[in-house]
Amino acid sequence: MEMMRRAIIDVGTNSVKLLVADVKGRDVVPIHEESRQTRLGQGFYQTNRLQPENLAHTAEAVWEFDQIARDKGALGVRVVATSAARDALNPEDLTVCIERACGLKTEIISGAKEAEWAFQGVTTDPELAGHPLAILDVGGGSTEWVVGQGRIKLFGHSFPLGTVRLFEKFPHQDPPTQAEFETCREWVRQFLRREVRPLVDPACQRINGELRLVGTGGTTSILARVDQGLDLFDRKRIDRAQLAFERIQEHRQKLWSLPLAERRLIPGLPKQRADIILSGVLIFEEVMAEFGFRTLRVSTRGLRFAAVMDPDFVHGPRDREVVPS
Repeated sequence: MEMMRRAIIDVGTNSVKLLVADVKGRDVVPIHEESRQTRLGQGFYQTNRLQPENLAHTAEAVWEFDQIARDKGALGVRVVATSAARDALNPEDLTVCIERACGLKTEIISGAKEAEWAFQGVTTDPELAGHPLAILDVGGGSTEWVVGQGRIKLFGHSFPLGTVRLFEKFPHQDPPTQAEFETCREWVRQFLRREVRPLVDPACQRINGELRLVGTGGTTSILARVDQGLDLFDRKRIDRAQLAFERIQEHRQKLWSLPLAERRLIPGLPKQRADIILSGVLIFEEVMAEFGFRTLRVSTRGLRFAAVMDPDFVHGPRDREVVPS
């Protein structure tokens, strides 16, 4: 089997991400990665309709990433969309915008597929593949929970809990007041106890050995960068980072105490993510507290790793090349 260069463009609720990689079976070697924050889900949760301006920004980012992927020698480019697209009343507005921009079809994947891909991507790491894992992929609109042992997934589910969704549900002052923090935290706690625990606990009880909590996705990568003061994305240093529960608590306390302008100055925290990081760090703190995890292991492998190595990898027809105006 020969290496094949493929690209995945991941259209999320908060950002559009590109991964160009050489792929051979379960071997994935990243060649190029980029991210653009387009906030597809901004203003979405009041009407469940994707907004025209955000659609335009998203389609333009996909067009740019398609060009970059081709320049990097990708033989196939695949576009997938997640939470905001699948929850929208007007998903066709997104798929039409993207197809008009670059001629690529967009796959809107289910929450179950997103959870499956999170598991498949994380377990390409041989250090993790042999252990009991609880994988948490916190995105802008949803959080995927996966419990597995070895290469066997025992449970996977997508919950309507995400950084942008939570940020818009609980608007706050700058900086947030203690009362605003307490209100948001209590809602997350009750959500975990009411919606998550009844589904996750039975799967955890089937595990032999101690579960490791693994976080994948933008929030965990950023927390690892903040913890290490990394201004630039450094996969080798971020991947396999481990954050103790106490460190997560310290980061949450600091982040929630600072105004947005000061958060934007924190090394490792991208300026455009300085608002929704509050939701992300709170979700991880409350998950660890509720389920008794003492350490968060970071993995940069997730949905995009699985998507590029998918044996059914296809890319949409390129009937036309249109540069967005």
